[in-house]
Amino acid sequence: MNRALFLDRDGILNRELGRYVTSVDEFEILPTVIDALTLANNAGFLLIIVSNQGGVAKGLYTLEDVHAMQQQLDSMLRQRGAFITDGYYCPHHPDLGKCLCRKPSPLMLQKAMARFGIDTAASFLIGDSDRDIVAATAAGVRGILLPSNTDIIHTVRELL
Repeated sequence: MNRALFLDRDGILNRELGRYVTSVDEFEILPTVIDALTLANNAGFLLIIVSNQGGVAKGLYTLEDVHAMQQQLDSMLRQRGAFITDGYYCPHHPDLGKCLCRKPSPLMLQKAMARFGIDTAASFLIGDSDRDIVAATAAGVRGILLPSNTDIIHTVRELL
């Protein structure tokens, strides 16, 4: 079984702007994220992004834009010998219909658990909203709630 560090994106990995991050130009990775994720990778954790991206449903940006932002993060991590195992993104918005994947649903986490054989008791989700913690709890992993745009390296060190 694998240990996983699930990560919300906006406000945890990149700067929360108070509005949708719509392009790579607006995608500012927070200062210690690369160090924190490298430490987690080196400790044997799979790194899995689970992020609601309702701006896709609203037509503010595309899934290709979301993937370009992840590629930017991936590139920075590769330079340090680290990597994101996978990213799960919900492109839906509740104002435009219902879906099964949007957090607080645990579906994105459950998909990753099934695919990668994840040990829920040894895994964590770091997020910046109550819906992240609800999804973590429903999936059986420990949820850690941090304020948006917080330095996550201290939390990651404590988990290791």
